[in-house]
Amino acid sequence: MQRKEKNNKLLEVVNLTILIETQRGPIPAVEGLSFYIKEGESLCLVGESGCGKSITALSILRLLQTPPLYLSQDSKILFRGRDLTKLSLDGLRKLRGREISMIFQEPMTALNPVFKIGEQISEPIIAHNIKEVKDVRDYVLDLMSKVGIPEPDIRYNAYPHELSGGLRQRALIAMALSCGPKLLIADEPTTALDVTIQAQILELLKKLQQENRLALLFITHNLGVVAQIAQRVMVMYLGKIVEEATVDEIFRNPLHPYTRGLMASVPYGDIIKTGRLKPIEGSVPPIGTSITGCNFHPRCPFAKDICRQSVPQAKYISRFHIVRCHLFK
Repeated sequence: MQRKEKNNKLLEVVNLTILIETQRGPIPAVEGLSFYIKEGESLCLVGESGCGKSITALSILRLLQTPPLYLSQDSKILFRGRDLTKLSLDGLRKLRGREISMIFQEPMTALNPVFKIGEQISEPIIAHNIKEVKDVRDYVLDLMSKVGIPEPDIRYNAYPHELSGGLRQRALIAMALSCGPKLLIADEPTTALDVTIQAQILELLKKLQQENRLALLFITHNLGVVAQIAQRVMVMYLGKIVEEATVDEIFRNPLHPYTRGLMASVPYGDIIKTGRLKPIEGSVPPIGTSITGCNFHPRCPFAKDICRQSVPQAKYISRFHIVRCHLFK
């Protein structure tokens, strides 16, 4: 049984540490991060802006801006058993878009403004020479229709600025799925969209994931989004995972003070009635800030002396629920 579970891990990240080169020497922006995603599974990485979520996603595809960012030598990113940190540039080009695709946060900057939408969706299909695609244009039109772009034959010849934000995001999703990847990384793909379009995009991603048995790494700061799309959740603060659990467990029994603070910031239930959100006091320190003890203790209302002195280790509350906090033994 253990062997079968191991083989089912499509992506396995082991001790991922992302360093920033500074005048004072290397400083960790993400430290000791380990997680996995199984085939067909959806995993959400949650946290405020500046916690290291996006650079974690970029590191998987080796898209970090080097320098100043680079991986530590003991970091491992295993995809189907291959360590992506050891792949050549040519090997990475064959992997990107073909086996692992990414939907970026802002479609207007991710799309090239001087090329038509159809040409941009066609590009990875041609670059990877997908032999089962006989007619690229027909294939792209069908793909555009599947992701909910109306009148795809007209939109095919449109430029990015001629489409709404929601349609641009759908075009990015079509591009990401064009080569049939096994892992899709979505970096806050609904942040710039209004609530109605956001719900449509999330529903579309869920549908496409189930139809294509996609593994999904979804990055967001919005726990309301997590409830709609995740199976498992990792809560990140200042480059470290503070709590991990299934989505049901994280909403039913949030333990870490930071997770509870994020929950209290989501408008639902009594919060909607009273009209008062409960923000987390303070703000996320700049990436690379050195804090003794628990990273969250300067903002934590329950901080004790031990929180300021030592880093909390992982505590297993149940098989799938882990928290890193001195409040739990």
